[in-house]
Amino acid sequence: MTSAGTQPHLDKVRGMFARISGRYDLLNRVMTFGRDRAWRHEAIGYLQVQSSQRILDAGCGTGDIALEITSKVPSAMVIAADLTLEMIKVGKIRPGGETVLWVVADAENLPFAGKVFEGVISGYLLRNVPRVPVALAEQFRVTVPEGRFVSLDTTPPRRNLLYPFIKFYLKFIIPLLGKILTGDGAAYTYLPETTAHFLSAEVLAERIAGAGYRDVSFIRRMFGSMAIHRATKP
Repeated sequence: MTSAGTQPHLDKVRGMFARISGRYDLLNRVMTFGRDRAWRHEAIGYLQVQSSQRILDAGCGTGDIALEITSKVPSAMVIAADLTLEMIKVGKIRPGGETVLWVVADAENLPFAGKVFEGVISGYLLRNVPRVPVALAEQFRVTVPEGRFVSLDTTPPRRNLLYPFIKFYLKFIIPLLGKILTGDGAAYTYLPETTAHFLSAEVLAERIAGAGYRDVSFIRRMFGSMAIHRATKP
């Protein structure tokens, strides 16, 4: 059950993504110079999806990850879950949308039985949930033993020579692009802020291990501002 204290945050996130759902994919391509597709492809590779496996795309958005999995392994059963109905509506009408099972769900309270998915993957989910340990515990719960966990998300950039340029891009350029392309500068002020204030890749790895996963590892991308974590359920 959702905690009353987290409901305002969930309402804010749901409303924000509902407003930008129609241009969400376009902004992702523009903001990452098209590299988001490569990161998702890499993350999916770590799942090692096999024929007839059941896969959960948690926080699926408009279905980039789910749709790629079903295109590569048509026999896999892919369930795409997201908090925002408007995002799911966009995903459903995308090419291949009929090959995915779509569910409106809170990542902290997944409506699935335990130990049903051979793989659980998320793209840019964890930075938006109110309680990361709760979301991780839910993903652990629904994964079968020896099942795989993969998370693609932002991570605070390291303080090196590139840090001032990355910070400027996140703080000023992304909100400007968001305002120009979606008319919603506020949403694209919130999203860079979640990057700056989210857990470091190292700390998130500790949280994943704390949820019960083993063999936790991660790799950074985009000058250290993105991270792909992977792990296995014992």
